[in-house]
Amino acid sequence: MPTYNNAPKLESVLNGLVEVFEFLIVVNDGSIDKTEEILNSFSGFSVVNHKINMGKGKALQTGFRHAIESGYQYAITIDSDGQHFPDDMGNFLSLLPEQEPVLAIGARNMNQAGVPGKSSFGNRFSNFWFWAETGIKMPDTQSGYRMYPLEPIKGMRFFTRKFEFEIEIIVRLAWKGVKVVPVPIKVLYEADRISHFRPFKDFTRISILNSVLVLLAILWMHPKMYVQHIRKIGFKKYLAQMTIETPDTNLKLSISAAIGVFVGIVPIWGYQLMTAIGLAYILKLNKPLVILAANISIPPFTPIILYLSFVTGALIYGGSPWVNISEMSIQTVTHEAMQYLVGAVVFSIVAAILTFVLSFFLLRKFRPQS
Repeated sequence: MPTYNNAPKLESVLNGLVEVFEFLIVVNDGSIDKTEEILNSFSGFSVVNHKINMGKGKALQTGFRHAIESGYQYAITIDSDGQHFPDDMGNFLSLLPEQEPVLAIGARNMNQAGVPGKSSFGNRFSNFWFWAETGIKMPDTQSGYRMYPLEPIKGMRFFTRKFEFEIEIIVRLAWKGVKVVPVPIKVLYEADRISHFRPFKDFTRISILNSVLVLLAILWMHPKMYVQHIRKIGFKKYLAQMTIETPDTNLKLSISAAIGVFVGIVPIWGYQLMTAIGLAYILKLNKPLVILAANISIPPFTPIILYLSFVTGALIYGGSPWVNISEMSIQTVTHEAMQYLVGAVVFSIVAAILTFVLSFFLLRKFRPQS
């Protein structure tokens, strides 16, 4: 349990915890109120003190490290503001033993009376970004009442130290293949509850973190997990399952082909395949079809795509579809580069639309059962 300047609630929370938990670690994160005095009045649990306030994320990391050094495999985290009920611990322990590591996150009833409107909105906001980053839908990703598997945390280096840490760690554990499950918990919101969340500063930090995580998910993690999945079952079997045997509708298959062609042509050379996999994963499209269509940019077709993009740009700019090397200058290079970029974007959109129309027509003709 991390705590910072929560003295008014701390004693009652500790009285409830010592009756339920056999091993408790309290991390005093540089409190300057009566927290230390209250902690000293109790016995039977470990206290780790930060000399200065370092943030909830750092306090949790300290607690994890202490639990790992003590030989534990799991750690349950709980807030010190009195909103959580210690007797809900049984809901977490019911998941054990698991053969594989499991991360359990307490799921609060956000529709109950007394839940602040900003908390409900923030929870929906957080749930959406967690889904975008991992593909996993969770009812509550902001709850601090959680059960963490400690083995996967060993050796991990974290980059955040305040409230945003609770997002970083669950996303990165999900990326490591840890099973993430919700656990129903009770919650109590009181009018005098102490919160150290700074709406502007902390929301900005969380937004920056989510932006980085989504970018990493699209460009790296989703493609990586997708390739690992294909290798596991074999490409031929996976391709058959996701195209011939798929329950996807003709409309979804046509959209998948169109998105693949668009990504394959649009001028993001070097990132086309990763982007295609990432978009297919996030938008839940037919992944093999998106990837196959994106391979329109493979080397044999690259010169044709470049030329058609340049010609499309010439039609828009009113320029020449040919490059005159003898008259090259900074101005002409800039103009022709813009001609290509604009032409490539327009050409990719047109090609995607034509692909959608043609594929939908063919599917309707030869795959009427869908």
